[in-house]
Parts: sequence; structure tokens; C-alpha cells
Amino acid sequence: MRVKMVFFIVLLPFMVLAKGKVPRSIYDFKVKGLNGKTIDFSKFRGKKILIVNSPSMADDNPQYAEIEAAYQKYKDKLVVVAFLDKDYGPPPGSKKDVDYSKKNYHVTFPLAAKVVVNGDNPAPIYKWLLQSKYNKYKDTEIKWDFQKYLINEKGELVAEFDPKIRVTSQAVIDAIEK
Repeated sequence: MRVKMVFFIVLLPFMVLAKGKVPRSIYDFKVKGLNGKTIDFSKFRGKKILIVNSPSMADDNPQYAEIEAAYQKYKDKLVVVAFLDKDYGPPPGSKKDVDYSKKNYHVTFPLAAKVVVNGDNPAPIYKWLLQSKYNKYKDTEIKWDFQKYLINEKGELVAEFDPKIRVTSQAVIDAIEK
């Protein structure tokens, strides 16, 4: 018993570090979905991935509907994952957020659980998206809700779009269709 306790105490700091570790590939991420299930990015190999930080319960925001329309149109080659963010908008919610988004915007794309997307300690997936040392593309910053990141079929970050650039813009459409 004493040996197990010493072993645990010695390994505890390494286990804590591993929890916040940033994977090398987008396909190594597994994140908690808002519905409680795991969103496993390895299942998205061979498709483009559009990652969006989104507000929960944002009244009258047409970007949800536009993103859903793009998801439906390009479903054979595009996956959309929206991360409800803790940085902007209302305080963290629960099932209410999912119900609101689905009811008002009819979204069917995966919604990830609320995470921190900015600041000193963003969620590991956002560290990957924001820092060139991980994404091998460029350093970026999140300006507001609906910042969009496009990852190609090889798992490489290839584009980042400002929140004001809608998914209906020609730049986003061209990047998806490329």
C-alpha cells in the first residue's frame, strides 16, 4: 500500500500536466459535447473541419442559421464543431443552451461544452488553434463570437476568419470548396 501511495505522489504532477497538454494533431482531440457525449476529432479524418466559437442564447443571430446551411450543403466534405464560449455572452448554462440553439436555429452540427477560448489559459483545442507552435499556420486571436477556423482534410489549419466574415462570404465558400 505504501509503495502505491509513493508511486501516486510521484506521478501526480505529471498526470496533472498531461491533462492540459496540447496534442500535436487536431485528430488527437476528444472534447466533451454539450450533450455529455464525446466529440472525437479522429472521426473527421478526410473531411474539412470548421471550428467556431459561438455564444449561447444569442438572440437574433443569423450566423447560426448560415453555419447550419453550410454544414448541410457541404456535409459530405465538411464537419462543423461549435464551441460555446465562456469568454463572451451570458454566463455558463446547461441543457438550456442546447435547447435554445436547436429550437431557434435548428442546428444539427456538434455543439461542444462551454470552454474558455481566450486569455491566459484557453482550452487545449484553442491553444492549438491560436498558437503557431501547435497549429503550424500562424498565431491568431479571438476577437469575438463566431471566429472561424478551417482545417483541411489533412488536419492542417489553413484559414482563419474574423467574426464579421460570414460563412456565406465568398472567401469562406472558396476555402471550403478548395
